[in-house]
Amino acid sequence: MSRMRTLTRRALLVGSAAVAGGAVFGIYTVRKPHANPLEADLDPGEAALTPYVRIDARGVTLITPRADKGQGAYHVQAALLAEELDVELEAIAVDPGPPGAAYWNTALAAEAAEFTVPSEGVMHNLAEGAVGAVMKVIGMQITGGSTTVPDQFDKLRAAAASARETLKQAAADRTGVALGDLRTKAGAVLLPDGSSLPYTALAADLGTVDVVQNVPLRPPSEWRYIGKPMQRIDMVAKCTGTQVYGIDLDIEGMVHAAIRLNPAQGGAMTSFDATEALRMRGVREVVPVTGGIAAIADNTWRAMQAAEAVEVDWAPSTMPDTMAQHWQVLAESFTEDRQDSRQRDDGDVDNALANGEVIETEYRAPYLAHAPLEPISAIVRVDDGKAEVWTGTQIPRFVQANVARIAGIAPEDVTLHVQMMGGSFGHRLEDEVVKRATEIAVQMKGVPVKLTYSREEDMTHDFPRQIAMARLRGKVAEGRVEAMDLAIACPSVMASQMSRQNMPVPGPDSQIVAGAWNAPFAIPHHRVTGYRAPPLAPVSSWRSVGASHAGFFHNAALDELIHAAGADPLDERLRLCADPLARKVLEAVGEMSDWTGPLGDGRGRGVALTTSFGVPCAEVVEVRNTENGIRIETVWVAAEVGRVVDPVSFENLVQGGVIFGLAHAMNCEITYEGGMAEQANFDSYPGMRLYQSPRIEVRGLENGDAIRGIAEPPVPPAAPALAGAIFAATGVRLREMPFSRFVDFV
Repeated sequence: MSRMRTLTRRALLVGSAAVAGGAVFGIYTVRKPHANPLEADLDPGEAALTPYVRIDARGVTLITPRADKGQGAYHVQAALLAEELDVELEAIAVDPGPPGAAYWNTALAAEAAEFTVPSEGVMHNLAEGAVGAVMKVIGMQITGGSTTVPDQFDKLRAAAASARETLKQAAADRTGVALGDLRTKAGAVLLPDGSSLPYTALAADLGTVDVVQNVPLRPPSEWRYIGKPMQRIDMVAKCTGTQVYGIDLDIEGMVHAAIRLNPAQGGAMTSFDATEALRMRGVREVVPVTGGIAAIADNTWRAMQAAEAVEVDWAPSTMPDTMAQHWQVLAESFTEDRQDSRQRDDGDVDNALANGEVIETEYRAPYLAHAPLEPISAIVRVDDGKAEVWTGTQIPRFVQANVARIAGIAPEDVTLHVQMMGGSFGHRLEDEVVKRATEIAVQMKGVPVKLTYSREEDMTHDFPRQIAMARLRGKVAEGRVEAMDLAIACPSVMASQMSRQNMPVPGPDSQIVAGAWNAPFAIPHHRVTGYRAPPLAPVSSWRSVGASHAGFFHNAALDELIHAAGADPLDERLRLCADPLARKVLEAVGEMSDWTGPLGDGRGRGVALTTSFGVPCAEVVEVRNTENGIRIETVWVAAEVGRVVDPVSFENLVQGGVIFGLAHAMNCEITYEGGMAEQANFDSYPGMRLYQSPRIEVRGLENGDAIRGIAEPPVPPAAPALAGAIFAATGVRLREMPFSRFVDFV
């Protein structure tokens, strides 16, 4: 162990190795650790043991910079902390904490570097370091990309170990007992005579203690929590209906607002007449906001009713009028001048396809809404020179910056209280609700304004999953897949999303081809090309982002080639698989499902493998063709994540991802007419019914060295595995989602 300099009385810091992930690139701006954002708000007797741990007389609080939107992020972060800090999991309080550059996401750099330099080695490591350096300098605090566990696995354990040893040092200084004679257990330092000093009793001493650094982490043989089944720390609250979400908050003196935006996405408001709305009971004001109007009243329902009563003149949308025109834009985008990337170009594809029979097909994936159960909401109060915000968000520093910009104040004068979210699937990577609430609050200084979107406003003004199209040219020979040329066209999701944060995104968009260009199959002649279509509907990250469409395209195309070769879908994938970890995943689902070939009797199985967010995930779907339609009976899933932190949460996340992927493949799409979304609620966007849900068996593999997340990787293989199963059972080849356009489900 080493020691670092004594810090201020009011705060205790972990150095750059724990806070900044050990990133060192030779310049001071990159090397220096970020300031501890907790320092400015400590009370006497409190200690901030790193930016992640706060101790006071009430107990230990974990600062959880990765947001919880139902995926169990608070729980898994608490488990990582408890493992090294020697506190009981249920004794840890969680607090999202303030936005801070110290909470930059170290794991986001990995996938960007993989696309830039797609191989291991010095150049790949340099690319990841360069991307990470940029993210650190700008303080990219984001929850997304299944990065919570990869980002926090070492970081939180290192912070907790440092805090534990520093608490022991404080106890040694107070009692005179040798450090080596002290132990820790259940939130206390144990003395040789059997007495103990609770961590809370030592909080006041920590300001004069040197921080203990570079503490060795405990080996897996000593883990109490990691890898073992746990009850989530939010289980009781969620089972009893006492969990508080952003939409539940009530601030003293608060007024309620409802919004009505131009139904044509992106269109402006030209004028409005609120005469009738202002006569309605409880209505206080009607004010303009970007793209529409907001009604303010004494409760949400009256505000919504008033917003509907306003007469508004709308400008037209700038996007194509019909879905046929949207598809036409994609069809016209397979051109050299729109080529965005070609990160996979093995063998000699052009020569391989120059002669003989070439298989050519086209695939389509529609716009999809995020549609979390909790409609978006935010509370904003703007005073002279400061603002306060309560909302659920995955992008706290962007929220802080945007509120400051709209209110005309400095970002550090914006206080943000991040709330638990009732789902997101990428929806809370946008902050339009906070921007609109701030616009209203600026017009009502000193009054907390709670803006709540109706379900219809939320869904019709969602920034959906991108629309996409793919074209296959392929060839088989001697019972094997010989050549695959897959071209994918879609608008750039990253450019669209980041434009709303006033941030340019240079270079190609990896999400156009994510899950396809990196498919672990050694096809002799294999090319994947991404084409960037012009912007259509504004789009955003949706659970698994680009892999949600490109994973379907690549697996569906490979299925067609395998069938043309007369090979078995699983056997040929195993023969082609060049990645040992992905091969073990395929072998696992084959064993789990007892794959022996075609089933017959109206039953069929399909298999798919997609690598997304560094996780090879394979699924086998089994269906039965009944007289009333397709019944999905069983799904087997295997995924390689390096380490399963909580087996219970792991299984739940995988099962939820499968259901999410199947439901959207079966029944969901967003279509536009005149710029207006035609699906406004769950009656027209049904997903999967409970009675349609299959039995799902899950296996997590731990063969790799890297720790990976699992919230998103189960989504991409679900659709192509289902399509393959339906083909095996019925002979109907599905190349376009939703599949309910072509088959019935029961």
